Amino acid sequence: MKISRMTPWAAALAAATLIGIPAAASAGQQGTTTAAGNPTAATTDPYADYYANAQGKTGPALKSALHDIIKAQSKVTYDGVWNALKVTDQDPANSANVILLYSGRSQSKATNGGGANDWNREHVWAKSHGDFGTATGPGTDLHHLRPEDVTVNSTRGNKDFDKGGSPVGEAPGSLTDADSFEPRDAVKGDVARMLLYMAVRYDGGDGFANLEMNDKVNNGSAPAMGRISLLKQWNQMDPPDAFEQRRNQVIFDRYQHNRNPFIDHPEWVDSIW
Repeated sequence: MKISRMTPWAAALAAATLIGIPAAASAGQQGTTTAAGNPTAATTDPYADYYANAQGKTGPALKSALHDIIKAQSKVTYDGVWNALKVTDQDPANSANVILLYSGRSQSKATNGGGANDWNREHVWAKSHGDFGTATGPGTDLHHLRPEDVTVNSTRGNKDFDKGGSPVGEAPGSLTDADSFEPRDAVKGDVARMLLYMAVRYDGGDGFANLEMNDKVNNGSAPAMGRISLLKQWNQMDPPDAFEQRRNQVIFDRYQHNRNPFIDHPEWVDSIW
């Protein structure tokens, strides 16, 4: 469910308390606990301690500071991703199901696999863009891995993100053409923020490629994804909702112990790009 607009960021954060996000994920609450685990007084940013070294920075300095913060993470195996996604993407209305990213469909957790009507692990940052495959690291990073229908996942393939094309079967509202994929409106911002996280987290260290954004499609095996101009628009038009915020919190609390900063601070997208 996407929330109605007040200002984009205020609306998203105000809704957090309505849909069962853990207390630390509800921004602006009094007496919350910070992401670093320290009790705080009333604050408008419950993650101020976690992002302390990024405060006041913009541009490349902000990107570098965020990288240094979020690179401290635990890692999961590719097999471990199956069970993690059953928790991170659980349907709030049915604990036996997950929500598929592009399809928007609620589907049984037990139907993960390789069959045509199963769901599998979608790499939102296509793993061929930088040739990292399913190696532990970018290939298993839960911040960009989502459950998706096997057929829809295949249709998306390793395409960059852009507007237009033909309707995608089993993914109402999504479009695709020969070189790009456009997700349904309800997750456009989610897709943007996952890609931008990857571009900050993976900068050429850890033995992996330096992932970067550009304004092109047909990036192929280059460690790049586009189009950044459109993704910035999607970040604005589709602010973080309660499902996305909860997901970020669960990854932080239970699995990787790092956060996607653009879910906590979507305004930082325009500060960097």
